Amino acid sequence: MHEISNGEILRTLRELNARRVLIQTPEGLKREAQALADFLEENGMEAVISGDINYGACDPADREAKMLGCDALIHLGHSYMRLKLEVPTIFVPAFAKVDVVPVLEKNIGEIRKLGRRIALVTTAQHIHQLERAKEFLEKAGFEVVVGRGDSRVSWPGQVLGCNFSAAKVDAEGILFIGAGYFHPLGVALATRKPTLAVNPYSGDAIWMDNEAERMIRRRWAQIAKAMDAKKFGVITSTKKGQLRLAEAKRIVKLLREHGKYAKLIAMNHINYPALEGFDFDAYVVVACPRVPIDDYENWRKPVLTPPEVEILLGLREDYEFDEIRGAERREDEPLGISVKR
Repeated sequence: MHEISNGEILRTLRELNARRVLIQTPEGLKREAQALADFLEENGMEAVISGDINYGACDPADREAKMLGCDALIHLGHSYMRLKLEVPTIFVPAFAKVDVVPVLEKNIGEIRKLGRRIALVTTAQHIHQLERAKEFLEKAGFEVVVGRGDSRVSWPGQVLGCNFSAAKVDAEGILFIGAGYFHPLGVALATRKPTLAVNPYSGDAIWMDNEAERMIRRRWAQIAKAMDAKKFGVITSTKKGQLRLAEAKRIVKLLREHGKYAKLIAMNHINYPALEGFDFDAYVVVACPRVPIDDYENWRKPVLTPPEVEILLGLREDYEFDEIRGAERREDEPLGISVKR
């Protein structure tokens, strides 16, 4: 299902003079990780596979690799994110083998409802076919805009679960290519423009606008539940790409200025059961924006994002989706593996 160049990884490891490596993988690539470990050991490398859950490029296991005495980390399935890493790290995006053009042909009628000038976005799994998709759509009469995005992403047109900067361009509507629900939902929430998601695996096309409105209503309900809260736990992450300490401190300060009791909490894996023993009325997650959005039903107490706290305190009126923003990106990564020493 995914293209991973074992030979290129081996060559890179040899250039790094690596003998022992840690392989980190998301859930969907565990078999590929195991096969890569077999390949590396057949070629004289010692390979260790990380069994921990991986949440993305924001969650590299470089600290663990150093503890294990590894000379390098192989991070499968995600593109490079600008972070200070403790060991040389090879970011290996796993490009999907599925062809995206047939799903565009099948759903061209729905795509036309977006308007003539459309923005085109996707995830790392399909970024290698973005130019081909753009050419097809332009031949079909569309004016296609591919946003550059900021330094959180590696390539123009790429969106993450926490960053939709590439979708924020001058366009009538947004076309997302890829599987999954959260990325196109995030695009719709972040841009507030008509968003159509086409799935190259199933061939389906789903409009995200109604889903976005339903999500916003659920988030307003969380804000309403927190109206009477007096004690807030403000959670920041110790994952390198999710550590937003300055923002977390800002939220603590805001809450205290408005007469609330607020304490800063640091966590690696943010989950409600680990918080049960605390005496807080509500929580604010200043880490991955997906935590309070995806998992709120498992929290017995209200859980908010930073912009939602501002609404709660009367500092803003319009709903805004929480994102982790980067700086200006000076250059694109190579369309393949990236090595960060």
